[in-house]
Amino acid sequence: MEEVDRSRAFAKDVRRIVVKVGTAVVTGKGGRLALGRLGAICEQLAELNADGFEVILVSSGAVGLGRQRLRYRQLVNSSFADLQKPQMELDGKACAGVGQSSLMAYYEAMFDQLDVTVAQMLVTDSSFRDKDFRKQLSETVKSMMKMRVIPVFNENDAISTRRAPYKDATGIFWDNDSLSALLSLELNADLLILLSDVEGLYTGPPSDPNSKLIHTYIKEKHQEEITFGEKSKLGRGGMTAKVKAAVSAASGGVPVIITNGYAAENIAKVIKGLRVGTLFHKDAHLWAPVVDTSSRDMAVAARESSRKLQALSSEDRKKILLGIADALEANEKKIKAENDVDVAVAQDAGYEESLVARLVMKPGKISSLAASIRQLAEMEDPIGRVLKKTQVADGLILEKTSSPLGVLLIVFESRPDALVQIASLAIRSGNGLLLKGGKEARRSNAILHKVITDAIPETVGGKLIGLVTSREEIPDLLKLDDVIDLVIPRGSNKLVSQIKNSTKIPVLGHADGICHVYVDKSCKVDMAKRLVSDAKLDYPAACNAMETLLVHKDLEQNGVLNELIYALQSNGVTLYGGPRASTKLNIPETKSFHHEYSSKACTVEFVEDVHGAIDHIHQHGSSHTDCIVTEDNEVAEIFLRQVDSAAVFHNASTRFSDGFRFGLGAEVGISTSRIHARGPVGVEGLLTTRWIMRGKGQVVDGDNGVVYTHKDLPVLKRTEAVENGN
Repeated sequence: MEEVDRSRAFAKDVRRIVVKVGTAVVTGKGGRLALGRLGAICEQLAELNADGFEVILVSSGAVGLGRQRLRYRQLVNSSFADLQKPQMELDGKACAGVGQSSLMAYYEAMFDQLDVTVAQMLVTDSSFRDKDFRKQLSETVKSMMKMRVIPVFNENDAISTRRAPYKDATGIFWDNDSLSALLSLELNADLLILLSDVEGLYTGPPSDPNSKLIHTYIKEKHQEEITFGEKSKLGRGGMTAKVKAAVSAASGGVPVIITNGYAAENIAKVIKGLRVGTLFHKDAHLWAPVVDTSSRDMAVAARESSRKLQALSSEDRKKILLGIADALEANEKKIKAENDVDVAVAQDAGYEESLVARLVMKPGKISSLAASIRQLAEMEDPIGRVLKKTQVADGLILEKTSSPLGVLLIVFESRPDALVQIASLAIRSGNGLLLKGGKEARRSNAILHKVITDAIPETVGGKLIGLVTSREEIPDLLKLDDVIDLVIPRGSNKLVSQIKNSTKIPVLGHADGICHVYVDKSCKVDMAKRLVSDAKLDYPAACNAMETLLVHKDLEQNGVLNELIYALQSNGVTLYGGPRASTKLNIPETKSFHHEYSSKACTVEFVEDVHGAIDHIHQHGSSHTDCIVTEDNEVAEIFLRQVDSAAVFHNASTRFSDGFRFGLGAEVGISTSRIHARGPVGVEGLLTTRWIMRGKGQVVDGDNGVVYTHKDLPVLKRTEAVENGN
């Protein structure tokens, strides 16, 4: 379960970046420069330079380029007879000398087209043994970067004193990978990016289909697991050298990303904190477990912690919730910062407006969530409440009591505030919890999960609430019908349907929120405008927002319809019509009445009367929440009795269909199922029942041991029971 939030790697603002380009990235077929690929990298670096970043480039490829040029020169200067003889091996140092000037000429030409000045910086291992050299190097680079010059470093192999520069791994640095790590530490870089010809570090050779990309390298976990393939055929050390360099820089405090230099915009993606390549960081072991925790282990741990939670007193469980509310408010700035990053990334990625709207945690949201948790904490303890009490026989008392379900799996999309509501309800109801949020809310979910679990005392343990971070784990979790008791999906119709079709575990939820408002002919106009506007505009992306406006046919004639339409359109709502409304109102015809817009859009249609409205809702609705606006109480009662939805309202906005607004404290979701729980699901929807029997030695003995009375006894409130010693 390894998916670390990249934003943690960049605790401070990234300003100074070292980028190392490997030989396999620089060089194409036949040893020639890959000009297109190199040009794309130069463009990314030029953009960073223009945006105020300090860019330092370390480039390999000189030896390969020099070898290609010298081979050509050797061929041109050879006679036919010379070509028949064995060709002498080219001197590596000579290749380096020729290649360095050629490589730099290419960089100068490319960056000049981008209006960027570059400077060649050739260094050797022995130079770094001189303290004065190191000091001067730092001052020179600092001066260059003030003038927006990009230094281009390369090991000066042409004059290296090492006997075998391609094999000798001794000294301060031994190749351009280790040079880039050294420079990142010497020059106090904020980030090191190592560009390779593969996506990052794999558990085995990248060509092996069983190898998996490691997103975050944890030395204690991965150093014994990784099997390296062949080293680079073009450069010196391949991935082995890059890993050594990355570990060295990361241990010194510089975050490192190894990623694919072939992929366009990968450098920009790294800067944005997107999940590309492999991350190396000195604190990575604190973010992800050294030992993988299986899906089953998480579920079992949640169950064990839930039993510890149930063993606490009601007052202690209440204190946990109050502590979580306080912790959320104390960490509001951190939560908001992480949420802002999620929102920015989602917008840059081009996510739909409705999804981004659900992702945003608006000002005051944390305070609102904390208030709902405190309200939940003050509610009567739901665990162990006596629901029914029966005298089975003389001295034999049976009680039906409320009890936690066990372990819940909640899969939700977009809305990070859902995590807080669900977690608080799970704690109040004594359940263990596994949470899987959408990738678009990864940072928000991670910080909220940490704040909440840190507030849970060790006597219960943070494993009460597990955060599932990988989509690949969901199929495994859905198979665990022996340790997970209920699945609640909160998201799209597609998500809910997929989960229902993939598990034996009971599923509670709704697929769509096709909510209707029917405006009857006897409505009050101002009330109708207010309710319709609120139902659509208060939060258009919510599942309880109005998606279809049904209007009595008579309202077209008296001007009420025009006022309703104006109230919506003047606030930016796009209208689509059914067959009747689209023609009369001259608006586009909807493709389907069963459509959840989740945005500032809705469908309008005329109906004959309340019975027409009911028929329409039953045919096209989703049994979520539906409303009638009318002053005719008889019509209202027909609507309330006959509409078969989880929530049915008279003269009240559909937006009231919410656990907090119902006084449930919070909700894990809204259920349109007809079994177990329906409508907004609060604490009671997360409980089941069990039977407690107290006797005095009675036995059945073929039903001859007792005389059955089956007498109902009064159920005392919990306070009365305590006072009476029961």
